[in-house]
Amino acid sequence: YGVLPVLPARLQRGLRHLPLSSLSPLSAFTSAGSGRGRKTNTTTTITAASAVNGNGDGNGEYDYDLFTIGAGSGGVRGSRFAASYGAKVAVAELPFATKASLTEGGVGGTCVLRGCVPKKLLVYGSEFAKEFEDCNGFGWAKFDKPEHSWENLIESKNNEILRLTGIYKRILDNNKVELIEGRGQIVDQHTVSVDGKTFTAKYIMIATGGLPFVPDMPGKDLVITSDDALDLPTMPKKIAIVGAGFIAVEFAGIFNSFGADVKLFFRGDKILRGFDEEVRDFLTEQMEEKGISVTPKTVPVEVISGEDGKKGVITSAGGDVEWFDEVMYATGRKPNVEQLGLENAGVKANERGVIEVNEYSQTNVSNIFAVGDVTDRINLTPVALMEGMAVANTLFNDTPTKPDHEYVASAVFSQPPVGTVGYTEADALEKFGSLKIFTSSFRPLKNTISGSTERSFMKIIVDSASDKVVGVHMVGQDSAEIMQGIAIAVKMGATKADFDATVGIHPTAAEEFVTMRSVTREVAKEVVKV
Repeated sequence: YGVLPVLPARLQRGLRHLPLSSLSPLSAFTSAGSGRGRKTNTTTTITAASAVNGNGDGNGEYDYDLFTIGAGSGGVRGSRFAASYGAKVAVAELPFATKASLTEGGVGGTCVLRGCVPKKLLVYGSEFAKEFEDCNGFGWAKFDKPEHSWENLIESKNNEILRLTGIYKRILDNNKVELIEGRGQIVDQHTVSVDGKTFTAKYIMIATGGLPFVPDMPGKDLVITSDDALDLPTMPKKIAIVGAGFIAVEFAGIFNSFGADVKLFFRGDKILRGFDEEVRDFLTEQMEEKGISVTPKTVPVEVISGEDGKKGVITSAGGDVEWFDEVMYATGRKPNVEQLGLENAGVKANERGVIEVNEYSQTNVSNIFAVGDVTDRINLTPVALMEGMAVANTLFNDTPTKPDHEYVASAVFSQPPVGTVGYTEADALEKFGSLKIFTSSFRPLKNTISGSTERSFMKIIVDSASDKVVGVHMVGQDSAEIMQGIAIAVKMGATKADFDATVGIHPTAAEEFVTMRSVTREVAKEVVKV
């Protein structure tokens, strides 16, 4: 495959590539578009097996050029672009529900229906509580905080995701992608069954995403996941959240801002494993300042049922049972591959169910591809979009395309939020050897009058040898919006000199990124002498 980018640890987790010998050479790609099922004289040279009876080789036809299982972000993007390039495409998806299962899902997938979008709507709703407090410092008379209706918020959220799933359906229809409702299952290398009806396809793309994972323990049936949390009938007054990743810290902020007593349990010593150490420490301080109880190295070993629906938690630390209205597990997600039929076509997956793919998202079965969370590379919606579009370009646009997983920006919508792109300090030191670190922590202008104690933190990591900015991190309001712009510069290879030469916008927090001149510290990798 050539040299792959070295990624931060939090992004390396799923980049598991198959050995080249197990796959066919993809340098021989040519257009596989078959004119919506019509025979043409072009094929994609992946292996000889992939061309047998395929549309365009003169030996027969399939029902579709591409059959996608899963109409989430990656599945919809790949399907509609494939169709725009002339392919005949179908996509299978389960009936709509707010909570995913083996029998229910919905067009739009996790992000739209039970992930990024509804989560962000709840973040927006919860942030008003802080605004009600902050406005007093700006001259607004003190007033009783307005009563909040959780029920109305959930109803509004559900109305919005119904609107969005309708939009996704129209996108498929407008691009002449056939939507087949039901559970797709692979029958063999070129056949998919949807609720008993079979369809043949030259290529199959798996985009089934993931499902919340809850470890086995006594009382497992009493806990909720993020799917449930986004659709609770009432707002809990006291909640235990188990986990330390994106989902755990985001929901901790949501429930805390809505007034709940929140306790965060996790096995490790810090939140957000894989993120920059200073970011992890700074965010923990800010969360604790807001009243969230952060409890490392402690996890529930049993959950018991109590009166009035209460749940009792017995932890690894021992002690008395602590009672909560809800116990939410945010301990990761697992690939949604159960009953998918991978074994029927010989598609390889690891012990966790992660489908193994190469740089082109191709599985060990030459005509079957997989994108998004089911491959556990970088589990972010925009990455799934990129991977789906790359498959469409590779197969149907005469443009072999490898998804580029280096310098992918991301955000954690905690309170305050985190924005990041590039390497952590530890990963950058390992890769580049010598670094200049620039940091700044300050109280934003708004908070000087509002009375809020919330602070912001910014960090720039520079490769000393090249002056290239290889990592940028921020904790603070608007960090996600700011980081999207910064990511363009980092992706283009901007140097610290480029940052310094940029005139800031005043007064903003973002200008700090172009006014940090003093090096906080210089670090170098220790050279071990043999």
